[in-house]
Amino acid sequence: MPKFVLGNISRLIIHSIGNKSTADGVRLCDELSNYENVEETLNKLITSNFKFDELYQFHFFPDLALNPVYTIIKAMFEYTDIDDFINQSKNMGRYLYEKSNHPQIKAGELSVFNLADCTVDDEIVDCIGIFKSENKQKILKVEDKQTGYDLADIEGLSIHKLDKGCLIFNLHKEQGYLVAIVDNTNRRAEAKYWTDDFLSIRPINNDYHQTTHIMESAKQFIAQTIDADDEASKSEKIGLLNRSVDYFKNNEQFDLQQFEQQVFAQDDLIQKYQDFSQNYAQENQLEPVRNFDISPKAVKKQEKYFKSVVKLDKNFHIYIHGGKDMIEKGRDEDGRKFYKIYYQEEN
Repeated sequence: MPKFVLGNISRLIIHSIGNKSTADGVRLCDELSNYENVEETLNKLITSNFKFDELYQFHFFPDLALNPVYTIIKAMFEYTDIDDFINQSKNMGRYLYEKSNHPQIKAGELSVFNLADCTVDDEIVDCIGIFKSENKQKILKVEDKQTGYDLADIEGLSIHKLDKGCLIFNLHKEQGYLVAIVDNTNRRAEAKYWTDDFLSIRPINNDYHQTTHIMESAKQFIAQTIDADDEASKSEKIGLLNRSVDYFKNNEQFDLQQFEQQVFAQDDLIQKYQDFSQNYAQENQLEPVRNFDISPKAVKKQEKYFKSVVKLDKNFHIYIHGGKDMIEKGRDEDGRKFYKIYYQEEN
């Protein structure tokens, strides 16, 4: 995983981008924005919002060179005078407006900026940043009067959280650059206009990406296959989920054959998983992998999605962390369902 140190903003321009489906239009500015009084706040906003665990690159079918944002960014890196920067930022605003055609997309300000002297693994590189502000926050302003104080509410941009943003580092140009993203408002399918329709980016196939997708495919397989089997109990399903997580937590290297044996054990279940993972890789356009370094950050993020609890009506929750041989499921003579739990010590 590369190590990133961000530089400071060296130029910034802001445009207003509406929703095309309601014919809001755009306001494209001809001059750089003055940010001198808030430079420190802006730099903190950018530094605190971007994480570099999962990285992306531009792509486009049938050719990367046809990706409009990639083309604009490439021109910005190659032609560095202010007029070129302003004109290319306008092109970016026009293109974003073309992609803002879903009724749920909010109007907002598009900020385009340079970060000078960023460091990626000890290499000094330039960076172009983009963020779009969609949600305004209200704050109370205290107004000083001779006879006392008044309060007024004013609306503005958050100084703590970006709505949507990306940083593009001038590295690996032929592969689509090195891109980090923020998307805090992407909660619906139609909101993917930022990453899919506008930027057209895809994850870089690194350790974080591979760990995430193997864990996700295992979770989906267990949920879909085991739920479809009438003879398999919830406790058996949870046992498989726990063994999956334990494998990733207890190993530094992933080995596909070892993972299948330790988690699924039975030949018929292993074969079902192999068939499922092959379909999963094809549907998600993933390259098959058998070995890679496990990313602890990806494991920590994915672990919370592996539930280890059996919910019984509204009365009881049983948390299971392994040892399915210590649990029996049955039904008494009156037809009532039960779990019988064996243990050695009570803590």
